[in-house]
Amino acid sequence: MSAPGDGTFATPLTELTGVRYPIVQTGMGWVAGPRLVSASADAGALGILASATMSVEQLRAAVREVKSRTDAPFGVNLRADAGDAADRVRIIVDEGVRVASFALAPSKELIARLKDAGVVVIPSVGARRHAEKVAAWGADAVMVQGGEGGGHTGNVATSVLVPQVVDAVGIPVIAAGGFHDGRGLVAALAYGAAGIGMGTRFLLTSDSTVPAAVKAKYLAATVKDVTVTTKVDGLPHRMLRTAMVDSLERAGRVTSSLRALRHAAAFRKETGASWPRLVRDGLAMKHGKELTWGQVLLAANTPMLLKASLVEGRTDIGVMASGQVAGLIDDLPSCTELVGRIMTEAQATLKSLPR
Repeated sequence: MSAPGDGTFATPLTELTGVRYPIVQTGMGWVAGPRLVSASADAGALGILASATMSVEQLRAAVREVKSRTDAPFGVNLRADAGDAADRVRIIVDEGVRVASFALAPSKELIARLKDAGVVVIPSVGARRHAEKVAAWGADAVMVQGGEGGGHTGNVATSVLVPQVVDAVGIPVIAAGGFHDGRGLVAALAYGAAGIGMGTRFLLTSDSTVPAAVKAKYLAATVKDVTVTTKVDGLPHRMLRTAMVDSLERAGRVTSSLRALRHAAAFRKETGASWPRLVRDGLAMKHGKELTWGQVLLAANTPMLLKASLVEGRTDIGVMASGQVAGLIDDLPSCTELVGRIMTEAQATLKSLPR
């Protein structure tokens, strides 16, 4: 890391990706669109465009919009098990996107293809064994999310998981789950990480397209208002506790299955996917995550319930993925203000440490 007073903050993450600061704005579905990604990139962070909720055509248009807004490096998040993953990878390569990130571990062959094209590959994982696997396959870095993180999450705290992964792999580690300020960045660096990833904190900025009324609900939440439920898609999912979440947890199997079928149809229409492709993606998901068919069916709930809240503002019929850190956030700065504040706090924290 560079000296605190020289105006820079170089780590293996900044050197690898070409960004100014060791901060990543994570690829949140329906949230991390061109406006937020370009604002994050202009602020000196690594903005990650979420592509799972876009069609292939929408992804290409979104990438080009980000490029029209900023010259700074940015990335695209992909689902490695998607039936059209190859088409999405082709867009990343053709459009000169700097980073490809993955919510599920990409194959060794896919990593090699991206690296051969000069793309930096950064999978996201929630366990040491997964980090070891993608590192052995050639990933350039790995993002590790502890249990405090929003959305799909595990049960190992960031403070335990990150040092464990740092000790196990020889590539840069990005710590995610529970970060929102400069003190957290310094703590992550002390654990051996090369930077931090933040989702909820970037969602709660003025550059985020999430409706104002929904942002207000996040800001009003306390740490105790953030819960983990398996009733959205059968997997542990961290989100704000709402009446909708309570309803999902009370619903029986038949009601849940019917809701999932409706959401699958809506998601198919949204992304332009065919039913055969949805079935193929379901088979891949079932194999990759060792899910039951019931869980695969429920997985259709996730994107549409999130869209209802995060795009349409309908928190009565949608859910709000959230990290525990939402309980500590009380303002909506711009991305530039947020990143600048984090770096100022980090510098001050470093200077205040005993020598």
